[in-house]
This record gives sequence, structure tokens and C-alpha cells, in this order.
Amino acid sequence: MKNVNLTHHFLIAMPTLVDSMFSKTLTYVCEHNEQGALGIVINRPTDLTLVNLFKQLGIPQVDSLMESTPVLFGGPVQLDCGFVLHHPVGKWQSTLTVNQDMGLTTSMDILKAIANDEGPDQALIALGYAGWAAGQIEQELAQNAWLTVPASPGVIFDLPSEERLPAAMRLLGVSYANLSNEIGHA
Repeated sequence: MKNVNLTHHFLIAMPTLVDSMFSKTLTYVCEHNEQGALGIVINRPTDLTLVNLFKQLGIPQVDSLMESTPVLFGGPVQLDCGFVLHHPVGKWQSTLTVNQDMGLTTSMDILKAIANDEGPDQALIALGYAGWAAGQIEQELAQNAWLTVPASPGVIFDLPSEERLPAAMRLLGVSYANLSNEIGHA
């Protein structure tokens, strides 16, 4: 499985992946290269809302729509750090450019801009990220832990979190209910 690049792809957890951190998750891969991979789980809301996060950080906000916007569990690595997946890329202090349309930012300036209704057109805020060492994601794919499909910004930004996994499955033309726990290799 050499030379696979899953940047801007979804990882769909297979039913055989019973790890409580990743069971039934949809992860957006922000970067994948020879050093490993970094992704954000996009279908696991936490009990923390965006307005409460801003209060904790001392960031005043003008947009009352954030009252019910959940902060996501982005993955088990650096849970004390915020990650903003957004469109367009923009010019923030600390951004990983995923592609010409998407960025992942970890700096406070984007949160302040979002709070002032001056942020990117579309954004998801997560605590933590999912990370894989060099070759790890390829090994997990070979073990049938994940399905992959090119990502769709509409699935990321236009759907509620509970609808994202089924929508990603539809991109593959498969229903999650039809997936088997059995592993087969030809």
C-alpha cells in the first residue's frame, strides 16, 4: 500500500474497530505523508458548546447562534488543544493548508474572529486530533479497520454530526448496516 495519500479523505471506522475512541467514527484526514497522518473526528459532539468554550477562554462573542453549536471530540491526541477545520483557508497565524479550499488552524486568532462573526465561511471546532505514526494508517487499512472515500465539504459543514457518517457511507454507495464484522482478503 505504498504511495497512498489519504489527505482530504474520510476514514470510516469499520464495525470491527471496537476501540471506544474510534467506534462508529468518521474522521477527516487533514494530512497524510511519509511521516504519518493527522485527522479530525467530525461526528462526535461533546457536551461543551462553542459559547461555553469562548467563555472559558475569555473571548467575548457577538453571535448568539453559537449557544447550541457543539465542540467536537477531534481525537485522543492533545485533548487540551483546539483545532478549527475551516473553509476557506484564509490567513490565520497557525494553519495547516489541507488543500486550496480547506485549512486546519490551531491559533487563537481564528477563534476570536469566529466569536466576532469575522471568521471563515464554514468551520468546525474540535478538541484533540487523531494521529498515526509512519505506516500505521496503511497497516490499519490492511487490517480492514477503515474504509476510505474522498471527502466532501458538504458532509463536513452542511450536515449535523449524526448525519455525517451515513452521508459518507452513501458516497461509497454502501449502508453502514450492510457492513460485516468478518474480515476477508482475496
